[in-house]
Amino acid sequence: MDSLTHIALGACIGEAFFERGFGKKAMWWGIMAQSIPDIDFIASFWMDIPSALLAHRGFTHSILFSILAIPIFSLIAEKWHRPHNIRLIKWIGFFSAAIFIHIFIDAFNSYGVGWFEPFSHKRISFNTLFVADPFFSILPFISALFLIVSNAHHRLRGIFWKIGLISPFLYLGYSVFNKQIIINKLQSESKTFKEKHIEIFTTPAPFQTWLWYVIIKQDSGSYIGYISVWKNKHDFKSHYYPLNNNLVEKIDNHESLQKLMRFSQGYYTLESRDSIVIFNDLRFGQVLGWKNPRNPFVFHFDLNHQDNNELLIQRGRAAGWNADEWLDFYKVVFDLPLGRLK
Repeated sequence: MDSLTHIALGACIGEAFFERGFGKKAMWWGIMAQSIPDIDFIASFWMDIPSALLAHRGFTHSILFSILAIPIFSLIAEKWHRPHNIRLIKWIGFFSAAIFIHIFIDAFNSYGVGWFEPFSHKRISFNTLFVADPFFSILPFISALFLIVSNAHHRLRGIFWKIGLISPFLYLGYSVFNKQIIINKLQSESKTFKEKHIEIFTTPAPFQTWLWYVIIKQDSGSYIGYISVWKNKHDFKSHYYPLNNNLVEKIDNHESLQKLMRFSQGYYTLESRDSIVIFNDLRFGQVLGWKNPRNPFVFHFDLNHQDNNELLIQRGRAAGWNADEWLDFYKVVFDLPLGRLK
């Protein structure tokens, strides 16, 4: 999830473990503990972009890293606050909760996490939450804000940290339920394609859990479209994107391409734009693709001029969004005609 969500959850976790006798310092420890797995961003300063993509949410989001980090940070915290009456086992429980919750919820985004690094490079991606979903984050954020501004002994602090921790997991369960609805709607669609080797990828479109982005992957390319959980008919309107592996011969740096292919987990296409070969990672969707299905993909990488690739996964993510687009977006989300409500 996004950094603000981790910060909010961390504040609630800190309050949950140390609400009595530790004051507001508990929240700051919670924020720090929830942020530990994201220290991998430091490595990006010394890596090329494809390598940095693989490093992010890699080893520092693994089970092995968590097992190693938890006792180290627990001992540091225990020594830092001496003299105190907090047992080491409580510090271990606290850091275990904070770190494992972080790597757990990150696995529900499309980016994926390397739970089994360095023994396996397989990325775990349940593709059930958009990376920045306000419906997931709003109550933890409100709860954390209350915990920060209220008196350390306010009688409602216990209620707020419970809301901040329980609500996002209820929403996560609801999103899992919605994903199954979408999968059921698409099962009949897969039978209409001639090729036998078909994989279906589903993940929420931006900022919610009712409109889902769908990839139906075949050997030669992929069909891409959007479908709402509120849609009554099982019709899936899609557009075809060929794989275009024949463009590989126009690429000089094949090492970068191999890293990008591994990162994309096979969900990619190549395209040629003005003699430049572009690598598209399909998993992150398109710029306003729910309305204009031929718009560029959010993740696109210039394989010929690799120094031009900045803000790689968020290119144009917010481009074109205005009041009218937001209104149209939620009409699509709830399967309403775009002409209605105007």
